[in-house]
Amino acid sequence: MARNLEPRCKQCRRAGEKLLLKGDRCASVKCGAVRRNYPPGQHGQARKSRPTEYGTQLRQKQKVRKIYGLMERDFRHLIERANVLPGDVNQNIISLLERRLDNVVYRLGFATSRNQARQFVRHGHIRVNGRKCTVPSQLVSPNHEVAIERTNGTSATPFEEISKRWKQQKTPTWLVRSDSDFAGKVTSNPETDQLSQAYRIPLIVEFYSR
Repeated sequence: MARNLEPRCKQCRRAGEKLLLKGDRCASVKCGAVRRNYPPGQHGQARKSRPTEYGTQLRQKQKVRKIYGLMERDFRHLIERANVLPGDVNQNIISLLERRLDNVVYRLGFATSRNQARQFVRHGHIRVNGRKCTVPSQLVSPNHEVAIERTNGTSATPFEEISKRWKQQKTPTWLVRSDSDFAGKVTSNPETDQLSQAYRIPLIVEFYSR
């Protein structure tokens, strides 16, 4: 399976902002984007040139793709799928990204990063509607229940450590979390307007329309 092996701190520095790829480290003073707030490489501190329209679209596409941990082929397929679904394409893109199982596990606070959430799913630690699921890209829908697998002999220590941070993490309004059961439920479709503006989704649509 293809994956991005570039150091995550370099990805944040190249994007010019925190992409929250390393969990707790991104919130500490050790964050690479804070310690060296300039692009990586020999000429990282050189004067920046004005980006072109294409460069702005490319940069925004790369930013969103890396936030959700998708390879280029998977991201392109997601855009193509959003184009054929009924409704607004910008909202469709956000909905397809947010409803991925690995993202829902992260949004519920079961993992400190989407990469860690992806590992939990692949290793069989997550159940959807009572059934084990090992596919991070599976889409969840309203009324789906997502829970941590708690079998006999399985250490719950990692999840108990993560649960200590839940008080500081705000769960999206379309998700409900049960702290005592290490479970959550999807109550509605994701709210797409705010994220669509933050991620500047129209630029990504224009990029793939070329």
